[in-house]
Formats: sequence, C-alpha cells, structure tokens
Amino acid sequence: MELKFVPLNAVHEKLGAKMVPFAGYNMPVRYSSDIEEHMTVRNGVGVFDVSHMGEFTLKGPNALDLIQRVTSNDASKLIDGQAQYSCLPNETGGIVDDLIVYKIKDNDYLLVVNASNIEKDWNWISKYNSKGAEMKNISDDICLFAVQGPKAVGVLQKLTKTDLSVIKYYHFAIGEFAGVSDVIMSNTGYTGSGGFEIYVNKASAEKVWNAIFEAGNDVNIKPIGLGARDTLRLEMGFCLYGNDIDDTTSPLEGGLGWITKFTKEFTNSANIKAQKDAGVKRKLVGFKMVDKGIPRYDYPIKDSAGNTIGKVTSGTQSPVLSIGIGLGYVTTEHATVGSEIFIEVRGRALKAVVSKLPLIN
Repeated sequence: MELKFVPLNAVHEKLGAKMVPFAGYNMPVRYSSDIEEHMTVRNGVGVFDVSHMGEFTLKGPNALDLIQRVTSNDASKLIDGQAQYSCLPNETGGIVDDLIVYKIKDNDYLLVVNASNIEKDWNWISKYNSKGAEMKNISDDICLFAVQGPKAVGVLQKLTKTDLSVIKYYHFAIGEFAGVSDVIMSNTGYTGSGGFEIYVNKASAEKVWNAIFEAGNDVNIKPIGLGARDTLRLEMGFCLYGNDIDDTTSPLEGGLGWITKFTKEFTNSANIKAQKDAGVKRKLVGFKMVDKGIPRYDYPIKDSAGNTIGKVTSGTQSPVLSIGIGLGYVTTEHATVGSEIFIEVRGRALKAVVSKLPLIN
C-alpha cells in the first residue's frame, strides 16, 4: 500500500521529526525524546498533528437511525455541541473500530475514526445505510491538531472569541479560530491532561498550526510525536485499536460496557447482551510492574503457579511513575484490582499487580 502524507508533512520534517510509517501514513514519532515530550504534555502544553484520523459526515433525516444501528452507545442522548465515545460492534462479537460521534445539530453528525480503519469503517457503515443517510468521507479535507496539557486552554483562548472555559469535557463549539471560520474546537483528547482538539480545513492548516505555536511561545509549547502519544494514553488506560481492542475482542471484555447501551438494537446487540448476562471469561485490565521490567505487546501473563492466563496488549515504561505499566487480557478470576500476576519478560516471570485505571492516579 502506498504511504500517505499528512498536509503538514514538510513542516514536521523541517522541525527535525523522526518520521515513521503508521496506519498507512508517514507520521512524526518524536521530535526530541519521548520522555521530554510526554512530560511537556503532562506539565505544560504540546501539539500533536493527528491529521491521519478519519472523518465522515452523516446528514439527513436518517443519519441518527444509521448511527444508532451501527454504534454501541446511545447517540439519541446527544445534544447539539456534544461528542460521544462509542464503538462499531461487528457481527461476530468483536469490534470493527472505536470512534467519536459529534452531534453538530439535528440531522447533522460527524464521525471520527482511526486512520488505519478509514476504508474498513466506511464500508461497514455503508453496508447498513439502507435508508439513504447522506454520507461523505471528508478525511482528506480535514486536519486535526490535538493541543494537550494543563496550559493548552490558556494558549488556545488567545486565538478565539469563543469562551473555551465553558465547553465541558466531550463537548465542542464551532467558530472562528486564528482568523479561520468554521473551526471545531473540541474538549476531547487522548492524553488525560486536558486540552482541545482543533479540526480545520486542509487549506488553512499551516496557518492555524503556526498561530498555535506563536500563541504558546511564552509557555514553551512543543510539537509532540506518536511515541509520547502512546505512553500518555497508556498511563490513562485508554484503548488503542489493534492492540487492546480488535475484531476478536468484545466491548464487554475490553472494559467498554459503559459505552454499550442495550436500550436500543445495534449490530450483534442480542449476543453481546447474552454475554453480559452470562459473564465474560476474560477482561482487559491495567497493571503496574512490581519487579523491574518493561512489559511489551504479546508477552504472556501467568498466575503464581506458572499457568498462562492471558497476554499483554500494550506496555511501556511510565515516564510519570518510572515503572513498567501495561494493559492486557486476563481470566476473569485474576481481573480484580490488587490481584498478583506475572509477566513473562524474556523467559523470566516478573511480578505485577492489577491496578485501577487511570494508572497514574
């Protein structure tokens, strides 16, 4: 598959970013060091260019009906200017993708999906579009900047008359930003450190990127790569599609029961409800290392007797805690907070403990 480029690819190269292929795109993995960039977001403000993400508009009188049919959460509860985390269940008990549903107004929605699944999700949703909702894939027209960290709002407020302080978590406003009209300013993010995600048309992307950095110059704003994005989300226990959830993991196993609403029918809802009633046999848990070692994807998880009870789906060294942390699936009897588990690292069983999410609180 031919590698794609985000509109500001040349900007990242000029900034000295190390570029790597990710989800089919040439993406900045780091500009300085993962730890420095991670702590910049935790303590100050950093900017991620996540323009590889996919965006679909769904409009018309049948838009909500289609969203209700394909997503697990209840989008009928959304008010104008509200966003909702959700997932697309498949027909066999797993997950096609996780996504965010934005309600612009009645009969007008925006769906934001993972970059690696743009075509897959488009085809999946289209398959169920039997009532003729107006669907448009605008992924190539939109740039997305995640401005994250405790100082993010102060920086962004300089660039808009919209009062960002009154936009609640998982809500958004559309207005003028950095002299550009119709910009979505969304109080969402993947870091757990606060901030906004800025959706802007491709033609104005570089202007907006430069304006953000100029506005944040006095608080040492920095560009942040995918390396720190991964460690930040892992400290919070946020799922990464393809690692922690996929076509074989049910929303209930993946700890996404809170976005799975049986007040409506959706794809495979009857089977997922039956699974809920029967109880799942494995669960996704967060854990912290007790012994020194860094857990990595696919490492076996064992019990004290040496039996394999699951596997690591995401793992890293936490820059905040300075210990190894991770997410992984374990049998339900080992999923309680405080349970002792062992991660097999290069043939050695290292002790870890199942921990409450987020892992840094």
